Amino acid sequence: MNKIYNPQDIAPTTGTYSHAVEVPPNSRLLYLCGEVPIRPDGTVPADFDEQADMVWHNLKRVLAAAEMDINDVVKMTAYIVDPAHRDAYREARNRNLGKARPTSTLLVVARLGRPEWLVEIDAVAAKPA
Repeated sequence: MNKIYNPQDIAPTTGTYSHAVEVPPNSRLLYLCGEVPIRPDGTVPADFDEQADMVWHNLKRVLAAAEMDINDVVKMTAYIVDPAHRDAYREARNRNLGKARPTSTLLVVARLGRPEWLVEIDAVAAKPA
């Protein structure tokens, strides 16, 4: 099982993530590209909340294809284009992570790969052998 580190002698995390996650030897590693809010039919939801849900849906489907789930994610980086979406992003993250606590970084960027994209998440997952 992946081991989480949240030392008591430093400031606690400000959300649903961990300061560090240790992956045991012989684990399978999966590197997920930046998942974006594109539906299977190629359309993109108009609002941030729907885009965030679509990104999480896509991320979970890729994990499932590799016989993994959200509990196997050890590192994620999220990108949003508007700091006003920070709280909505955190709400979506909290809904989708459940009890999982991967390490996490949130970046506010000028833009993503297409102008209509408002959020993107890449991740690393590890499944102990």
